[in-house]
Amino acid sequence: MGTLTILLKHSSTYKSLTKCTNIFLLFPLSKKQHSIYSLHFHQRPLCHGCSLSMNGCRKGHSREPVGTIKTQTLEPVATTSMALYSLKMAISKMKSEPQFRSSSGIVRLQVSIEEEEVEAIDWLHSQNHLLLPRCFFSGREHNSFDSNGRSLVSIAGVGSAVFFCQPHPFSYWDWVSIRRFLSESCPLIRAYGAIRFDAKAKLSVEWLPFGSFYFMIPQVEFNELEGGSMLTTTMAWDNTISWSWEDAINALQDTLSKVSASIVRFPKQAPPTLILSSHDIPSKIDWDIAVNRALEMIKKNNSLLTKVESENAYQFLLQPPNAPAFIGNTPEQLFHRKWLHITSEALAGTRARGVSIALDRQIELDLLTSPKDDIEFTIVRDTIRRKLEGVCEKVVIKPKKMIRKLPRIQHLFAQLASRLRSEEDEFEILSSLHPSPAVCGFPTEEAQLLIAKTEVFDRGMYGGPVGWFGGGESEFAVGIRSALVEKDHGALIYAGTGIVEGSNPYLEWDELELKTSQFTKLLKLDLPLRQKVDCK
Repeated sequence: MGTLTILLKHSSTYKSLTKCTNIFLLFPLSKKQHSIYSLHFHQRPLCHGCSLSMNGCRKGHSREPVGTIKTQTLEPVATTSMALYSLKMAISKMKSEPQFRSSSGIVRLQVSIEEEEVEAIDWLHSQNHLLLPRCFFSGREHNSFDSNGRSLVSIAGVGSAVFFCQPHPFSYWDWVSIRRFLSESCPLIRAYGAIRFDAKAKLSVEWLPFGSFYFMIPQVEFNELEGGSMLTTTMAWDNTISWSWEDAINALQDTLSKVSASIVRFPKQAPPTLILSSHDIPSKIDWDIAVNRALEMIKKNNSLLTKVESENAYQFLLQPPNAPAFIGNTPEQLFHRKWLHITSEALAGTRARGVSIALDRQIELDLLTSPKDDIEFTIVRDTIRRKLEGVCEKVVIKPKKMIRKLPRIQHLFAQLASRLRSEEDEFEILSSLHPSPAVCGFPTEEAQLLIAKTEVFDRGMYGGPVGWFGGGESEFAVGIRSALVEKDHGALIYAGTGIVEGSNPYLEWDELELKTSQFTKLLKLDLPLRQKVDCK
């Protein structure tokens, strides 16, 4: 998919339209797909046992924090298989000698792996036989730590101790439903998930399993740390929604019995994938019409546009039961919260990198002194600032404007920092900053109306918040540079382009082709294992 983005100067309006590329793939008989992006292209049969978990957003549940929130650390072991055995034994003992009498709770058991070096994505690959919900998240910066001070690189999870999903828009009370299972005393108990770009838009069939939002606290989780790793289990229960402690521990034991203790280390290259067909929605002709319509709007409003690109990226995968996988490699931070401290970012004004040092500096100077780019950047930065000021104390912008250089591109950048008045204001931050001006527009309602009128498909979670809630910390990215991987060997690919006065629809289409080609190149395995892909 591609995104058409418009920023109207006088009315401070910013709009985004999207193109969808539907790709059908043919795989060889070998099942050795070797990166997060090709992890789930094989067809998975229905998971009839996936109902064995509780929906924490069910009606009738208590809104108070659960009665028990605890993390137990077991003795370190040498290997992943030993860690799995240790967890199984601990849970069996816990079942025979019940420790928790509260009517609701969540308990995490964790064991460090000291000798075997395993990456989270390899562990997740090794669980491909499991027909369970799964997730993967790798932060752009490794600023979370375990109890031993080791930074958390990435997590992979299968099964859900508790999930949160509803068809209605994500609300304050849904946030409360998640928060009641989290605590500052157990910072690595986290709910990973995503929220739809526009919850008011009609759900298309491919996005139905995700609802308007989908979050999960994994049952079994692998934590890749700098200098080590951990294997963990989590069980959650709440009698008010008919999911007892016995239900939770039985479901966990069932999942653990299916988890593979063997880690399959894949070679650098996987068998080649043949792209059978590629279909664009809208077609190139319809795209030209949409762009020309946008250009007419720009002309009437004396408009300008900001495009946002970056490469320093978050990687994610989210797959509910019986659903396609939503995967991505997005550079754009929505917000990061550590206790009461909040940061967000503004990016705008894109230029290519120069082929020489001298040319690169010349391009940098051109971007820094461009009146047009300065206006675009200022509008994006000030929009985020105003949203933060509505919820936070004084907002500090530092740097106010600088060049962020990436391997292929460079653009204007500012970081915004502030302080929440209360952790209860976290929901207000999320609902205020989403949808971000980079993928929707401002005013939001007007931009979303244009999107709904122009686009002929469902964006789903594309452009929405993707990340996690924790007890004392939360982090969300914007779900761009992403794809929805279908069960029947296909994928819907999302990317973006920007439209300004004087834009050429044909050239913008070529830019979309270039951006989506980053995913198709990966599917053809032109890139080495785990190389991050810039597909914006």
